[in-house]
Amino acid sequence: MAQERNSGSPLLTTEDWWAVWLGLLIFFLALGKLYGVDLLGWVVKTNMWIDISKALSPVSKQFAQSMSGITSLILTYLFLLVITTIGAAAMRFNVGRFVVGFTIIFWLSYLCWIIGNWGPIAAPTEADAQKLGMTKPVLRLTGEAGFIVALILGLIIGNFFRGFAQFLEEATRPEWYVKTAIVILGASIGIKACDALGLAGQILARGLCAIVEAYLIYWPLVYFIARRYFRFTPEWAAPLASGISICGVSAAIATGAAIRARPVVPIIVSSLVVIFAVVELILLPFLAQAFLYTQPMVAGAWMGLAVKTDGAAVASGAITAALIQAKALNALGVNWDKDFITMAAVTTKIFIDIFIGIWAFILALVWVYSIERKPGVQVQAIEIWHRFPKFVIGYFLTFLVMLLVGLGHLQDKAFIDTAKAAMGEADSVRGIFFVLTFFTIGLMSNFRKLWEEGMGRLAAVYLICLFGFIIWIGLFISWLFFHGVYPPRLPM
Repeated sequence: MAQERNSGSPLLTTEDWWAVWLGLLIFFLALGKLYGVDLLGWVVKTNMWIDISKALSPVSKQFAQSMSGITSLILTYLFLLVITTIGAAAMRFNVGRFVVGFTIIFWLSYLCWIIGNWGPIAAPTEADAQKLGMTKPVLRLTGEAGFIVALILGLIIGNFFRGFAQFLEEATRPEWYVKTAIVILGASIGIKACDALGLAGQILARGLCAIVEAYLIYWPLVYFIARRYFRFTPEWAAPLASGISICGVSAAIATGAAIRARPVVPIIVSSLVVIFAVVELILLPFLAQAFLYTQPMVAGAWMGLAVKTDGAAVASGAITAALIQAKALNALGVNWDKDFITMAAVTTKIFIDIFIGIWAFILALVWVYSIERKPGVQVQAIEIWHRFPKFVIGYFLTFLVMLLVGLGHLQDKAFIDTAKAAMGEADSVRGIFFVLTFFTIGLMSNFRKLWEEGMGRLAAVYLICLFGFIIWIGLFISWLFFHGVYPPRLPM
């Protein structure tokens, strides 16, 4: 979660805005390829491998002719270290500890990424296996298995090596990393949407269902259960309802601030949210692969509606997309574009995020004028903007720019192919931010903390609500709005 350490301009002192700046920087560097200047071609790409020497290469074939994969990896690390450290310094983190922590997190995360691309783990089809010299695929997880490996390693460190996890704490920023990745994702989806304008419009329109579900169904039910059956005070019940039903950490913090709860309340709720998000992240993608591989967009939207915190929701969407793509390839002979499955998860989650500020404003009004009845206290409408998730601006900006660029050159296939290649280079950076997200989510997940802080009753509410109705209502709503909607098919 973002930590406000100073009173400077939010444009330079919050993780939300720095996700926008980093995402836009990478996006604009990628745009150089459209004008004959390849500014990101040196970024490292991880390939499926049997021979480890072939695991790494620059993302651009032009750079691959003169640069080794190891050199590309080192340059990528240095680039990301510099830009994230600039952000860390602006946000007044402990820069020395951030640099050391980020360095360790980067290399451990990338090692997981490489392991996840090992042929027996990653190869999804017979053809992929044979290209690698294998007789047949084994686990069929695709390269995104690296996300799972990163999560597992993070969980091990976070729960069994607490001193080491605390040492890395300054750079353990999953929300920052995933929001940066989401800004970059907008560009990739934007150029691909030119080939499927109707589908992109459907996803955006149907994603609005998230608002109805999260705010008008989930929230009242959780609040009622917490108050009626577990006897929590409104101070505890409201942040808990927001954390479980809306957007996890961000919503719990925004709600706590809106109702002026004691600082300990959203902190404890946030810890609970992160832990349960990891449980969902481990379970739900595999359930989706088993039962929803014929309805990929339903599966993607389900992740956005059911999994809390931006990091875990988008991570679940990415894993689900990869698992379903692999399953559909083998079971149905269809190669769906997994980015559109991920887009369904991201879009539903983002629409929920957009309304956090409005919901916090509404709750502030209710608390001031009804529950606590504070005469003379005014609630300013500007609070809606203060609580608006700014990274959403970056996501829609990159999406719209690439959509408009693509629409302006629809008849120029060479230009469109170059634009897709350019955004593919940005996607390589996005993949790294995703794997950093998975690893740091694991680092933050201290299961023992639940009991040490006496959160048994809170955990009971979360468990009952999450597995009692949130997951299943989310599945029903996703099916209602996305059943029969399919992503584009890619060549086999």
